[in-house]
Amino acid sequence: MFPGWMQIAIVIILIMLLFGRGKISDLMGDVAKGITSFRKGLKEGAEPEVTEAPKPVEDKRTIEGETVKTEEKEKDKA
Repeated sequence: MFPGWMQIAIVIILIMLLFGRGKISDLMGDVAKGITSFRKGLKEGAEPEVTEAPKPVEDKRTIEGETVKTEEKEKDKA
């Protein structure tokens, strides 16, 4: 059963009497700051990171003085 408007008003009045208007407004201000910082964090996290492309590395392995190229296996990367 959904509470009626009169019951909601009574609960609000009781909360105001228990905590006072000052504490409630401070709490709401803190909640608003938290929501703002959360949204800011989401925006910062959504921006793509700009990084430089990795530079190619030359393989300098040698066998008897001759340069030998090695191939990486695609299965090892997965």
